Amino acid sequence: MSSRDESEDEVLEAVGALAEPVRRRLYRYVAETPGATGRDAAAEAAGISRSLAAFHLDKLVEAGLLAVTYQRLSGRSGPGAGRPSKLYLRAPGERAVSLPPRSYGPAGRLLAGVVDGAGLDRELQSAARAAGAAEVPAADEGPVALLRARGYEPFLDGATVRLNNCPFHALADEFPALTCGMNLAYIEGMLPGCAGGEGWTAAMDPLPEGCCVALTSKTNRS
Repeated sequence: MSSRDESEDEVLEAVGALAEPVRRRLYRYVAETPGATGRDAAAEAAGISRSLAAFHLDKLVEAGLLAVTYQRLSGRSGPGAGRPSKLYLRAPGERAVSLPPRSYGPAGRLLAGVVDGAGLDRELQSAARAAGAAEVPAADEGPVALLRARGYEPFLDGATVRLNNCPFHALADEFPALTCGMNLAYIEGMLPGCAGGEGWTAAMDPLPEGCCVALTSKTNRS
């Protein structure tokens, strides 16, 4: 079996692990939660027992979809602090399935390299803003729902909406300035067309993990 066949099998097995509805709910909860989460919180979110949640969470780890870390939730350390809790978070990397296999990554990197080398940042941002404006959200779809539907995984951080995932992560690693500028322009283009979008503004506010763009309400600024 070739290495490509083995890689494809791994992806198919990982996606197959999500065929079970409870497992899908758990995966979505963990993936959309900033940082790591424990079995109790995941079980409550999925509406199942802690033991059943533990079983399915560990299956998702075996499939390579989740990763495990250990932390003392009490914040104490040293003797008497108790054992660290087993926590779960989304595993790094991306998995995509296409039959027959397709490889758009090299083409995307090639195109990004040409745009970057030619200094066409402004032209790219203008095209991205127009593409965002061309999105047609549902009549009552607000900014959070709109972003979630497009793979950004928004979450509330005080009065700021942050994005737990960057749909363009692979390109952003290699061409950060180019890709992040395009991403910001795309989101800026989408906002005016969604319900209540005119009350929000998008700006660069990068975190160590997740998307570099954050949204703030114009009415909640201090």
